[in-house]
Amino acid sequence: MSEPSENPKVLRRLAAILAADIAGYSVLIGADEARTVRELKAHLAVVLPMVSEHSGRVVDTAGDGILAEFGSVVNAVDCAVAMQNMMATRNAQVELARRMQFRIGINIGDVIHDEARLYGDGVNVAARLEAAAEPGGICISGAVYDQVRNKLVLNITDLGLQLLKNIADPVRIYRIATQPYLTPARAKPVLALPDKPSIAVLPFANLSGDPEQEYFADGMVEEIITGLSRFLWLFVIARNSSFTYKGRAVDVKQVGRELGVRYLLEGSVRKSANRIRIAGQLVDAASGTHLWADRRMSLSCRTR
Repeated sequence: MSEPSENPKVLRRLAAILAADIAGYSVLIGADEARTVRELKAHLAVVLPMVSEHSGRVVDTAGDGILAEFGSVVNAVDCAVAMQNMMATRNAQVELARRMQFRIGINIGDVIHDEARLYGDGVNVAARLEAAAEPGGICISGAVYDQVRNKLVLNITDLGLQLLKNIADPVRIYRIATQPYLTPARAKPVLALPDKPSIAVLPFANLSGDPEQEYFADGMVEEIITGLSRFLWLFVIARNSSFTYKGRAVDVKQVGRELGVRYLLEGSVRKSANRIRIAGQLVDAASGTHLWADRRMSLSCRTR
């Protein structure tokens, strides 16, 4: 009789993963718990069947979230767009304060699976993309974009390489707009570039999971802005202007046009125990390409 293997074969497959949740759901629950649950169930009764209609499978529906997998990337994106259009139609009949808007992220990757769950970076990245999406919007990874760009007619914006929480390498993110995010009345004017090198330092993302580190990250960005401002040959955007983008998944090309700068400095801060890790990237706003990046900087710190 053979001994059981200590390392049983792991079941893997390539899948397109769709992750969705309701933006501001906790606020709605806090305002009226019973009504929110009732309205969520009504929305899900319409939205969930759309997954199978696009040849997908619902993996999990914990709380206000949806996790689904598709054998086709095109079907996954098509389903996401259909879901957002359906929710826009349903929300048009609901008072503004009670509207539920999904944020959706889609990634393609090699996933580990069993009878009930999916695991792996493919799933984790999809969840982070969902968190980066605007309410009512869709964010996809570069791998997904490569598969659908010539197959679907979509309004897609390149948001550039971005660091996502607990994901080791930067991920290129694209935003699919199912409706315009800025109406002509709210659109910001395009500013001309100054006659000397120009830069804006965007707020650094706090990847620590500790809200107190927001103050440290913001303070560090202020110090960088102050330091750069000492170079008279460099045009530096003031803090008040660059911090209007705090907490938003930005399109670097659009930010460059709106602020009238050629270069953007973006990054993140992560604290673990008594160590702080800082990552930064210098981006050419005109082309969206990264000119420099450093994720190796690590500083010792003590908390009192």
